[in-house]
Amino acid sequence: MFLFSFWRMVVPSAFLFAMASSYFSSQLQDWLLDSDPAIRWQVLRDLCDGREEDARRERARMNKEGWGPQLLALQQLDGLWAGLPEYGPTWRSTKDALMLLRDFGMDPADPAVHKAACRVRDQVTWGEEFGDLRYFQGEVEPCINGRVLALGAYFGMADDGLFERLLGEHLSDGGWNCAAPRSRRSSFHTTICVLEGLLEYEKAHAVSDVTRAVRQRGEEYLLERRLFRSLRTGDVIDPDWLKPAFPNDWHYDILWGLDYFRRTGGSPDPRLAEAVQLVKSKQNAAGQWVAEMSHSQDIPLAMETGFHRPSRWVTLRALRVLKWAEAGGL
Repeated sequence: MFLFSFWRMVVPSAFLFAMASSYFSSQLQDWLLDSDPAIRWQVLRDLCDGREEDARRERARMNKEGWGPQLLALQQLDGLWAGLPEYGPTWRSTKDALMLLRDFGMDPADPAVHKAACRVRDQVTWGEEFGDLRYFQGEVEPCINGRVLALGAYFGMADDGLFERLLGEHLSDGGWNCAAPRSRRSSFHTTICVLEGLLEYEKAHAVSDVTRAVRQRGEEYLLERRLFRSLRTGDVIDPDWLKPAFPNDWHYDILWGLDYFRRTGGSPDPRLAEAVQLVKSKQNAAGQWVAEMSHSQDIPLAMETGFHRPSRWVTLRALRVLKWAEAGGL
């Protein structure tokens, strides 16, 4: 591929650095780096020890080339993508576009990124059904609002009221559910969305030990169930949760759960060991991971979204989870 040929010219093979792990070969590194800057910079940062400066340079390239600028160019002047604030029949809504920009690691301080986020903040509302609340104020469902809070915090536009609202919607078993108050049982899907939002908010704002404890209680909800097992029977709750995907939207799986715990910055809890082993077992002979589930068929980019094919996104996420787990003794 042209991208990798360019990479080889800029960074000779002697300077391609591998993580000290049996899971990360030089061939696998080459395959991962033969990609868009959105993947390359994260490979360098998370998997190639000591390459922080290279990662910063590669991240800066995202401002001018690849998927990030392509996605930014699709935003309408009214701040929306495809005229939709939330969900649509495809992965073309405003929420989905912002989530991808966050997944890419686009720099929120970059003028083009900041301008796009300001358009959303200043012009996009949830409509009369939700009292014309502005976008980063959220709507009514905690599964959506968890994502909106994460986006607002990442782009520097978090709404304090939305943070407080999500804290107040915490259920007695530890998590959250979009069906509340009809259901008082938490949902893995909703809980992981809210945890992501709370964590991103905490990274951007000082919070009290009391509010941090709410997030940690949500983490305990997942840990008590080993990320995928029924607390009552020990059975696998949903076999689809064992099948990694990218992007996830609101669909929970164990790789998303593990990557969340990695990003908290703590050591891996022993109760994550079974989920780690399941992820490890899915590495193929070439060292790659396959996207076993597809939640979105129409991402508006020429980005890998193949179903049942090796995925650089899934492989990147799996490798950094294994690196974290291995360092923590799992």
